[in-house]
Amino acid sequence: MKISTKGRYALRMLLDLAEHRDRGFISLKEIALRQEISKQYLEQIVSLLHTSDFLRASRGKQGGYMLAKAPDQYTVGQILRVTEGSLAPVACLEDDVSQCARAGDCKTLPVWTGLYKVVNGYLDGVTLQDMLDCYAKGADSYMI
Repeated sequence: MKISTKGRYALRMLLDLAEHRDRGFISLKEIALRQEISKQYLEQIVSLLHTSDFLRASRGKQGGYMLAKAPDQYTVGQILRVTEGSLAPVACLEDDVSQCARAGDCKTLPVWTGLYKVVNGYLDGVTLQDMLDCYAKGADSYMI
């Protein structure tokens, strides 16, 4: 599994909004400057996040974006699923019911299922707030 630029930038953007949430609505220009991401690329990501009710938006001179919920209500898994789609390591796990004709006899499926559970468990166990707290402590990994 490889996380695309879109997923990584969405996580950075939401983390930036979480870190600066006391300032209210924040413009994409500010986020783009702080995160060194093009404003145009952030606009593409914002549409996904806004449609998924991750963000609140305000138009006008003082407009911008803010998180719709508290930082502890967003998991990395949720964010990546919105931007990346499925986090399944193999195509046969992308749907609830495997479409693979070999699923019943597949000797490798348990390995991929186990990996999928570990990845989802880890990413769903780390919130934006956890990331902020970890950074504040100077830790280099997340324990769940």
